[in-house]
Amino acid sequence: MHRGASRKGPGGVRSEERGRIDGETVKWFDGVSLMVETRPMGRAFESITDQMKAFCDRQHMFFVATAPNEGGHVNLSPKGYDSFRILGENQVAYLDLMGSGAETIAHVRENGRITFMFCAFEGKPNIIRFYGTGKVVLPTDSDWEEWAPLFSGAVAEGAAVRSVIVADVHRTSNSCGYAVPFMDFVEERSRLIEYGENLSDDDIVEYQRQKNATSIDGLSAVVL
Repeated sequence: MHRGASRKGPGGVRSEERGRIDGETVKWFDGVSLMVETRPMGRAFESITDQMKAFCDRQHMFFVATAPNEGGHVNLSPKGYDSFRILGENQVAYLDLMGSGAETIAHVRENGRITFMFCAFEGKPNIIRFYGTGKVVLPTDSDWEEWAPLFSGAVAEGAAVRSVIVADVHRTSNSCGYAVPFMDFVEERSRLIEYGENLSDDDIVEYQRQKNATSIDGLSAVVL
């Protein structure tokens, strides 16, 4: 939100008009909001809108949440690089890179439930969520060549790629994000890329056997 001109409010208290949110002007008096939009802050949809796609395409990171069927541990993972693709109004995919855990893969294999979240760290506050049903595509799967080319040329290709997670989206939503702080993007971390470039194919397979075969709750994850 952009700071506008300051002027005196009721009782001579300085007020500031700080832009518009969802079509309604928001005014502040000594840091306290006296008027906000009358329409609901959060809205739900059945598909990904053009505005949502444009917003997500500008973000440098996103979050992925999954959970097992019963008990166990809910997982929430941050993701970076140019690794997310919106494929249509109801389908997305992201390039999954090798790491020390494989919770998302295990949970998606068990029940398919998956939620993605994007939030604004600059400009107008905004949070976007996509709710869907996912599937895991490994390099050894017959349809790998259908999905892997979506990420051709992406920086993330240089890392140790583990899978592509594809999700059919049945619900989307936006919400305010007023409590999300402003943060400046500096640059991507290069360590995972450098690490992946120094591994042989055999190294990757052995790492996944040791670290990615099961989730922390013992669910099957990467099957080699």
